Amino acid sequence: MAAELHVELVAADRSVWSGEATLVVARTTSGDIGVMPGHQPLLGVLESGPVTIRTSGGGTVIAAVHGGFISFADDKLSLLAEIAELADEIDVERAQRALELAKSDADAAAQRRADVRLRAVAVR
Repeated sequence: MAAELHVELVAADRSVWSGEATLVVARTTSGDIGVMPGHQPLLGVLESGPVTIRTSGGGTVIAAVHGGFISFADDKLSLLAEIAELADEIDVERAQRALELAKSDADAAAQRRADVRLRAVAVR
């Protein structure tokens, strides 16, 4: 069994993060899932939520992911997201304003996106 897995986090418009990791935790339609080296192959649908990547170097990468797919085979994990952004890229004040606007507009989808962005920042 390999000690690490190769991870590719890709959004519709760009490659968000790529590297070696020891653990990735993501939310799927079946619930939260943790993927480690040697995991059985899987294909799933991503739910909106934070994705946590424990890098091989001992660091942690957090991303806000909004929908997409997760695929794992041969110690290669692909997270193909509709929208994804690293927690370090998120402007907290802007996300808070977006959350308030979505609440006042009763826009559940926008509210969920803003909430995920704020949760990703809180985890980092």
